[in-house]
Amino acid sequence: MQQVVQAVDTDLDEVFAALADPTRRAIVERLARGAASVTELAAPFAMSQPAISKHLKVLEKAGLISRGARRNADPDTAPGAAETALRLGGELPIEPRGKL
Repeated sequence: MQQVVQAVDTDLDEVFAALADPTRRAIVERLARGAASVTELAAPFAMSQPAISKHLKVLEKAGLISRGARRNADPDTAPGAAETALRLGGELPIEPRGKL
């Protein structure tokens, strides 16, 4: 049981670490509307495509996005993680589960 809790904590640590950066939060927010290419994701930022790719790797490692063969970013790999991130970010209402 303790190993399961540690695994969940590690997963949450990666998600929160990934979302600690405002650029990555903006990328997740953009991807909540649908898949996008690296070029499309880089457009609103004053940074290079390789820099955006590094941000995408962090988000991918945290399980928030996936990248396909065409190198498009897609938020559908871990919809639970993306939805949780949006709820915690205030984009979606937080719904209580069970009794408190």
